[in-house]
Amino acid sequence: MLTFNDSVFMPSVLTLVGIPGLESVQCWIGIPFCVMYIIALIGNSLILVIIKNEKSLHIPMYIFLAILAVTDIALSTCILPKMLGIFWFHMPQISFDACLLQMELIHSFQATESGILLAMALDRYVAICNPLRHATIFSQQLMTCLGAGVLLRSLILTFPMILLIKCHLKYYRTTIVSHSYCEHMAIVKLAAEDIRVNKVCGLLVAFAILGFDIVFITFSYVRIFITVFQLPQKEARFKAFNTCIAHICVFLQFYLLGFFSFFTHRFGANIPPYVHILLSDLYLLVPPFLNPIVYGVKTKQIRDKVLKMLISKKPL
Repeated sequence: MLTFNDSVFMPSVLTLVGIPGLESVQCWIGIPFCVMYIIALIGNSLILVIIKNEKSLHIPMYIFLAILAVTDIALSTCILPKMLGIFWFHMPQISFDACLLQMELIHSFQATESGILLAMALDRYVAICNPLRHATIFSQQLMTCLGAGVLLRSLILTFPMILLIKCHLKYYRTTIVSHSYCEHMAIVKLAAEDIRVNKVCGLLVAFAILGFDIVFITFSYVRIFITVFQLPQKEARFKAFNTCIAHICVFLQFYLLGFFSFFTHRFGANIPPYVHILLSDLYLLVPPFLNPIVYGVKTKQIRDKVLKMLISKKPL
């Protein structure tokens, strides 16, 4: 590792601190994080098995839900094993290239999850506002295009952030990262060079993905609510609204946590560092943990299948 004027040139290894200020209790914080991870793996895997085995669920709404479950498993797996290695086994080192890979995977899966939530909102919009054309509009071809489009958008928009770090930033003040995973701004702030381009790129990517998705998701649900409240029968209004409850809960917890974490990290100068880190960690861990619970409780078809599995044939 070469040094120049107290700066490190292209470090090969970085050291992740974990949660600055809470190092003495990190081993205990790791316990609920691990429990959340296990529940996320079991819950999302259960949803995948149910959707795969039940042919009546091979429709757009549940196909999107299956993609969301895969994304949640991948997202939590990108962060938790390494985080627990820091908390429990004192293994904070990570190679620079592995750190960039983790960063790309995390931000790509976050962008993919946001895109899937948008696709699910559009599916509900068409199903409720234009039900007679739902099967025609959400054809197999459109589903394939939406899936491929969401994945490509995630990779194309997040890759420039990684490329800028790799090619633009050469000198670093330190190799110690005050974070529990390789977060974009946490790495950028280590640089001993001008980072304005990196900051602008990060903001543009965040608003291009999350800002775009939030506008169209909000528009979809506003139109859905207008249509639902215009239905003549109370029972029909309740049934239509009930199909959206789970989606709205998932949408709110994903974006509220995301924006709170995003803005406190960039503009909350007076907030203790460990609050920033905990919020960032929860933003990645809570959605994969809560999504299968929300859909399992609020979606009748999945709830019935889970109950059937739990109270399966008893031995005579």
